[in-house]
Amino acid sequence: MAPPLAFDDVLVEIGTFGRFQLRQFLLMILPLVFNAFSNLSYVFTAADLKYRCYIPECENRTDAAYLTEWLPAAVPYQRNQPAGCERYEAFVNISGDYLQCQASDFNHSAITRCFDFVYEDKAATTIVNEFNLTCDENTWKITLVGTIHSVAQGLALLLGGLFSDRYGRKWALLLSIGLGSTLGIVRSFSVNYEMFLVLEFLEPLLGSTMYTTAFILGQELVGPKHRVFAKSLCLVVFALGEATMGVIAMFVHNWRHYLLALFVPGLVSLAFLWVTAESVRWLLSKGRNREAIVILERAATANRRTLSESTLKYFATNDYQRETPDLPANPSFFEQLAEVFRYKRLTIRLAICSFCWFTNVMVYYGLTLNSVTLAGDKNVNFILITLVEIPGAVCMNFILNRFPRRMTQFVSLAVCGVLCLVTLAIPEDDSWIHTAMFLFSKMAISFSFGVLYIYTAEIFPTNLRQSLLSMCSMIGRLGSIVAPQMPLLAKVWKPLPMTLFGSIALLSAFTILEFPETGNVRLPNTASEAENLKANSFDSDRSE
Repeated sequence: MAPPLAFDDVLVEIGTFGRFQLRQFLLMILPLVFNAFSNLSYVFTAADLKYRCYIPECENRTDAAYLTEWLPAAVPYQRNQPAGCERYEAFVNISGDYLQCQASDFNHSAITRCFDFVYEDKAATTIVNEFNLTCDENTWKITLVGTIHSVAQGLALLLGGLFSDRYGRKWALLLSIGLGSTLGIVRSFSVNYEMFLVLEFLEPLLGSTMYTTAFILGQELVGPKHRVFAKSLCLVVFALGEATMGVIAMFVHNWRHYLLALFVPGLVSLAFLWVTAESVRWLLSKGRNREAIVILERAATANRRTLSESTLKYFATNDYQRETPDLPANPSFFEQLAEVFRYKRLTIRLAICSFCWFTNVMVYYGLTLNSVTLAGDKNVNFILITLVEIPGAVCMNFILNRFPRRMTQFVSLAVCGVLCLVTLAIPEDDSWIHTAMFLFSKMAISFSFGVLYIYTAEIFPTNLRQSLLSMCSMIGRLGSIVAPQMPLLAKVWKPLPMTLFGSIALLSAFTILEFPETGNVRLPNTASEAENLKANSFDSDRSE
């Protein structure tokens, strides 16, 4: 029997990041951008609007303005803004010159509800004004959209991982984009809130796994020294995709047209993504060596390299990396998961990884939702908040290639936790310091999130890589379900959200120290190889 041949050795033959891998990554830009669209489209389609009661005694519908000189006489104010659904009763029917409306015309002791409104931005249309989701009693319907979306994403990550590990990364990617884009388009034609909500659940359920799949497709075909660059590229593209949403929102104010602008390109992209190469590692793990050889030969040709005869012969005559003969030839996910639980370190690693995902997702989305406290145009703020992730993504490419994975993950989480807690000690009058601390906290958790994606993909074996990555990410999605509830905690005690973010980030940082070091270490193909990563730590490599 021929000696074992590691796939990373094959990558050295064909080139660890040549033209073939670059073309693959350029194709992956499309699903990364579309995932950003899917992930946060509800921020704009279900955005709350500023509105106040329409006062027919003092204005007419055609020229009604959100703020007028006489408005304080007709409606109560809260925090220097007119109340949304309340107005004062008029003493008499006022007619003639509207400018004559004054405080004496209204009974300030009698406040009534209204059901007709004047909106601050008359051009903006979201589900709030189209489906009449106004006033406090309907607030839960607006927040439910984000919660439903997050629940669907959590389920999708599990289902997508199972599908991808069994039927292939390429098919998972194409179906995810195709189904997600189609459902996103259908959602733009919703006739009521209930239909919108159902489609808001189905679209991410069937389409939101495109990021994970695209990341795996790109990551598995590059060498260890280029994994960080590959992830940095994914983070930059994703942030640019998010920022693009803000730019589109500046020009497209109708939520139906906005959804069409986001999801129609997804269907068009399928023609380009059809040429995406299947994961060679996945093909080999399934014993489909002939198909793997074809892709490797294509890669070698594109990279102007030659695949050696010995390598071709090895793949043609051996069951690649087959190490668990007690498992069936095509084991199910649960049979493979049971194999993982045979290893103590892998089991502990899976538990810690899931907790770290929960922490990163909750803090990341929690800080994003708290960004509404920043002054200025909401679209510009959204663009800036997403673009602040890019410096961390670029720095990651230099930092992770020079410092251990474990320590980098620890420091980034710890810094985020400390910044969140330090913010509590800053006086509220120093608004610019609050803004700076917020942006640095967001940058730190974004950096930590990027490192965690790389780390998770490196500490689990090939045959379960996407399934376990998806499982950790699915548990992490509980954080995105919890994050929208942070404003409710602030009503109990204002510093509570930032205290929670800081504390859980610090706790998560210390659990990371249990992880093995994976920098410049070959990706494990089997459960036993993943278990023994402990012996291949950064420190031991340096000492040899």
